Amino acid sequence: MAKSVLRSVPAGAETIDASDLRDLKIAIILPCHNEEASIAQVIQEFREVLPQADIFVCDNNSSDRTAEIARAAGADVLQEPYQGKGNAVRRLFSDVEADIYVMADGDATYDAEAAPRMISRLVQDRLAMVSGARVSEHIDAYRFGHRFGNWMLTSLVRMSFGDRFRDMLSGYRVMTRQFVKSFPALSNGFEIETELCVHSLRLQLPVIEMDTAYRARPEGSASKLSTIRDGARILRVISRLIRDEKPLEFFSAVTGLLFLTACIMIMPILMTYVETGLVPRFPTLFVAMGVFGISMLSLAVGLTLDTISRGRTEMRRLAYLAVSSYGRYHR
Repeated sequence: MAKSVLRSVPAGAETIDASDLRDLKIAIILPCHNEEASIAQVIQEFREVLPQADIFVCDNNSSDRTAEIARAAGADVLQEPYQGKGNAVRRLFSDVEADIYVMADGDATYDAEAAPRMISRLVQDRLAMVSGARVSEHIDAYRFGHRFGNWMLTSLVRMSFGDRFRDMLSGYRVMTRQFVKSFPALSNGFEIETELCVHSLRLQLPVIEMDTAYRARPEGSASKLSTIRDGARILRVISRLIRDEKPLEFFSAVTGLLFLTACIMIMPILMTYVETGLVPRFPTLFVAMGVFGISMLSLAVGLTLDTISRGRTEMRRLAYLAVSSYGRYHR
């Protein structure tokens, strides 16, 4: 039934009437840690704009009344004992069954009213994911350190994997079941957003960004994100993803650096040999030749891992295609 709904969407239409989505099961998934000050507001706002959706809160070892308040507000509450947003998201992806997943944070910073537009665009254009690019006029809502770190990390991903995201670290996303159920979530913390973006770019899935309003946290709510600590973790994850997903480029860079080092070490020895016919520094020569050998070994490793990486990408692509998309879990 859902496929016929998709075919009936007129070309160029900006939105789809809510009644056209009635055959699709929509799940609002909210990973939370100590959000008692805002979680009830978030649940209420999403229920108002998407009354047909099921709302799931994953309580990630909260020390406050987050789970109790969420349950009282009518949400289904899951418990995730392993600390970190990535672990909470992985639990939600694993346990929640739906056709469309709307992921947001429980801190009331994301605009729930944007969700129907994002869902409409997802269905209309047959996309795998729509990411909400944060737009805020309030300095307190999006601090300079977070903004600069997001720009830097996003730029690194754009250079390495493709220019599709302006706000890579946004936690507001609408995704299909096909995307969610084939996503190999490996990150434990706030790096999960980076992993979502790189996964979609690596498989060249149809994804877009839509501007969404970003608000300041309500009074009594505090950010769990540390600019330096979590930024360093995200940078480490990006480095790992480049190594794993693009090993030839990664190890070629290592090869180039080692080869340049070997050349710098050996050039004075060669110049002395040309002028005098003598090799005065054998230890330096041996070290230079060793560095050169390691550089060639690095290139060989890159070539080997590139073949393996291509095979892994093919397997992930097949896993994505093997998952049914819309309509399987409609009410």
